[in-house]
Amino acid sequence: MDQNRNSKLLFAAIAFFWYAQYVYIPYQTTYLTGTGTSAEMIGLILGIYGFSQLILRLPMGVSADRSDHHKLFIVIGGVVCSAASILRILMPYGTGFLVANLFSGLANSTWISFSVLYMSCFPDQPQRAASQLVLASNIGMLTGFIMSMFLYPHVGMRVICGFSACAGTLCAVVSGFIRKGTAKSSDLPVRKLLSVCVGKRLLFFSFLTLIQQGVQMSTTMSYTSQIIKDLGAGTMTVGLSSVLYMLSAVFCARFVSTPAFDRIRPQNWMAAVFCIIALYCILVPTVSSLTVICILQILPGMSTGILFSLLTSEAMKGIPEGKKSTAMGFFQAVYALGITVFPIISGKILAISSMAAAYFFLAAVCMGAAVLAYFQDKCMTKINFLS
Repeated sequence: MDQNRNSKLLFAAIAFFWYAQYVYIPYQTTYLTGTGTSAEMIGLILGIYGFSQLILRLPMGVSADRSDHHKLFIVIGGVVCSAASILRILMPYGTGFLVANLFSGLANSTWISFSVLYMSCFPDQPQRAASQLVLASNIGMLTGFIMSMFLYPHVGMRVICGFSACAGTLCAVVSGFIRKGTAKSSDLPVRKLLSVCVGKRLLFFSFLTLIQQGVQMSTTMSYTSQIIKDLGAGTMTVGLSSVLYMLSAVFCARFVSTPAFDRIRPQNWMAAVFCIIALYCILVPTVSSLTVICILQILPGMSTGILFSLLTSEAMKGIPEGKKSTAMGFFQAVYALGITVFPIISGKILAISSMAAAYFFLAAVCMGAAVLAYFQDKCMTKINFLS
């Protein structure tokens, strides 16, 4: 009974959390560009969000395994998320967003506790739990994108960040009703907990997720909005493109938990979606039709809904119960490196060359990831000595 109750409360808390983290995202890059913020500074602002996660997620995971304070961490995540958007309201320029994104990354580090606690509600169904996690987060993002699409042209960035702050507070309040007991603490020493980080599956799928998340943050969550704006689109069109992306992500996340999805092997899904995202990166900076680009936003939805769900569930397979938070912390810290580095690299390529060059670089990385995903068994054999 507690597991069922907790899963529903967590689903709601997750939706509020990701609404708070992403309601302003469709307009962040275009807003900062409008304030005179340079492309390199925007890349740094995007990257700092991942940097704080890179530093904090593994220690957070070890702490969660040792203490079982998942509920507390989730409440803190909601509060810090809210504080980040209050900073954006008080300092609505490049430096303010840089500091706020550092706080948002801190809040996002608590995603470990959301993930582990939710997956513990479905101990025998890891793929279903992972897809439901992604579904809940995508519903929150989608709701935020729809609201910002309609309201941003009329109320501006500060009011949108006010909605974010309210949602972060709601996340903390809802989380307060979660009952403990669905995830257990470990009495293993820290060294034993950290030994899980050299598992070949965890290393391999963490690396692929680093690429998936890095490319997503550099394109769909940032520079694609600027491409659409540069083609003469209004704020409504920018918002619509983000909504189409999230609708696709929600549908794809739901599809992962259906029997039809299991008819194709996971490695084939992974390779195919990486190839699709490579195609997206080639087409977006080269076509000049706003309609076509908006339709192309359906493709990265597959990356979020299908690829991220699969990579998460595959990475966590076989992880012992007492080490799951540490493993999740390592997994999320590794892909936070992608969230940090890829936008910074993309911003530098854009500054010295062009938007197309930055996107072509990301396309090449995705094609490399597709090859790794397809030959995953051979690739994991190469790192077998670490296990």
